[in-house]
Amino acid sequence: MATPIIMPKFGQMTEESVIVEWRKKEGDKVAKGDILFTVETDKSVMDVESFEEGTLLKIVVQPGVSVPVQSTVGFLGKPGEAISTVTAPAPAASKPAAVEVGRTVPSAPSSPQPTVAQRTAETVVPAAAPVAFAPVPSGPALFRISPRAAALAGKYGINPSQITGTGPGGRVVEKDVKAHLEAKEKSGLPTIQGAGVADTPRAAAEKLEPMSKMRQIIAQRLTQSVTTAPHFFVTAEVDMTDLIKFRAQLKEKGAAYSVTDFISQAVVRTLKEFPDVNSSTDGKSIRRNSRVHLGLAVSLKEGLVVPVIRNADGLTLAELNARSKELAEKARNGKLGPDEMTGGTFTISNMGMLDVENFTAIINPGESAILAVSSTLNKPVALGDQVVVRSIMKMTLSSDHRLIDGAMAVRFINAVKQKLEDIEQWKLLTS
Repeated sequence: MATPIIMPKFGQMTEESVIVEWRKKEGDKVAKGDILFTVETDKSVMDVESFEEGTLLKIVVQPGVSVPVQSTVGFLGKPGEAISTVTAPAPAASKPAAVEVGRTVPSAPSSPQPTVAQRTAETVVPAAAPVAFAPVPSGPALFRISPRAAALAGKYGINPSQITGTGPGGRVVEKDVKAHLEAKEKSGLPTIQGAGVADTPRAAAEKLEPMSKMRQIIAQRLTQSVTTAPHFFVTAEVDMTDLIKFRAQLKEKGAAYSVTDFISQAVVRTLKEFPDVNSSTDGKSIRRNSRVHLGLAVSLKEGLVVPVIRNADGLTLAELNARSKELAEKARNGKLGPDEMTGGTFTISNMGMLDVENFTAIINPGESAILAVSSTLNKPVALGDQVVVRSIMKMTLSSDHRLIDGAMAVRFINAVKQKLEDIEQWKLLTS
């Protein structure tokens, strides 16, 4: 009996995944370690390898379909080997049916599909046929539309039965659909009611696009955070002038640290002094973490991911630098494993490279605070009795007010500030 290929479960919270691409086709030889297919989870795009060798006998789930984890997506075995009967898993989220050009569309799901002999050069559609739209009262007369006109109407998601046809026998032709679209655009009415490829600038700007799985999960988790955790914000300015000079000196000696490395080290050391900030709460109990698992937000085209540096409190500045580079590279290549994206206890979101003076961040669910780091900008500041130009960086701490009160948040962020400005301490840590 052939061996079923199962959709893996990537992480504790993952309930469904989408196959993006099959890297093997039916009949291909498969060796252990070969990549079978690529999937999109709620966090990243990942390759799925084969644990066995054989031949890909059957593909059950096609690309683009979201199915529950542990579902059978294909079969691997020897050529001619029997395959157990399996029904393709039901998609996790169904999509509206599209009008199919070139065949009669049934007025009810139970109606039989037309045979080849019933298909003609023109599409014959009952008056209530466009199943993706509001029904139109049915009648004995048939609604006639050319294939090109039906394709254009389906592209823009409009009900073609609303259009008066000028073709033979009242058939709707392509120019009738174009005229209808132009009339709607001039009147200011929305042109697109469904997703489709646009042929006009306005239609292109208004077309609907489905959110990616990653963006859906981001929206869900951040909405959960702001609606369950009362956010409290405090901002501090850090004089980075001396640290920037010291960093340049280290770079000349071959030790190329980023500003994020210094911030990470300062945050990790401060979290050991403020264990409540490294904890979390559900409003009824407090979870205290004995180790610091530091999340570093990484922005991708598909959305935001947060790789987690495990046991960051036990790493040196050089080790933090190496680990953060490794995880950031994995994130950009979609190679992060589930254990590298979960279990964080505190997150840093650094937008310093984007020329922003100040911003606030939303706390990741399961944590109690997040530090938003802005750009380092040259500003005039009072230094004694003089006004001088210094390199100033703003940090904003978002705290869960159920666990962290205002005074604690202020003490925490000022402790991070003090560590960043203490150059003598950095000299000891990098010697």
